[in-house]
Amino acid sequence: MKALLLAAGLGTRLNPITNYIPKCLVPINGKPLLQYWIETLIECGITEILINTHYKYEMVESFIQTSKYKDKITLIYEEKLLNTGGTILKNKYFFNEDNFMVIHADNLCFADFKGFIKTHLKSEINIVMTMMTFKTSTPSSCGIVKIDKNNIVLDFFEKVKNPPSNLANAAVYIFRKEIFTYLEEFNKENIDLSIEVIPKLKGKILTYFNNKYLRDIGDIEAYALSQIEVLKYI
Repeated sequence: MKALLLAAGLGTRLNPITNYIPKCLVPINGKPLLQYWIETLIECGITEILINTHYKYEMVESFIQTSKYKDKITLIYEEKLLNTGGTILKNKYFFNEDNFMVIHADNLCFADFKGFIKTHLKSEINIVMTMMTFKTSTPSSCGIVKIDKNNIVLDFFEKVKNPPSNLANAAVYIFRKEIFTYLEEFNKENIDLSIEVIPKLKGKILTYFNNKYLRDIGDIEAYALSQIEVLKYI
């Protein structure tokens, strides 16, 4: 299986840190966030990794060139940001297999990724994607899912004021190739996965609950917490 790591964001909520370094490279206990993801993916059997870049892309390129995993990594520079759906569609050529993983690399995450992959591969034929979920303490800042007894998404609430629960989208996905049919229907480059695509896939999204750890490194407070919390998992 191949994977796309989304690492092109500006990371403005982490200013002033991200004035000097891209968010995907901020150090957590001395290790760049992107390195945690690369090691996790290689360990769970991912064969090739595509990483999109934009903000301070030269620093990301330099980091990858010195990585022992560089032969498994392809970098793609986005002159303008395309959002998650747009980036997936733009790089359709890379995913020549039936299933592939897509991850927002600005989260720190520990989970049973082999179990995540196994759950997706065993899912019913009508499932287009499997979404990792977690329990969040700030539901209004996340995409919140409503699921049925079979863990299928019935409804989705993207950063609403009073969400119905705290079961959140972890921004870690596995897609079947059928996703490209939905993305191509938009007939445009910039496609927002959460706002535009996921609502069209209700009933076709399986969820997998991460009962270990996920922290969105979204602001200075979250970043500070991650420095302490990571010690339980390394």
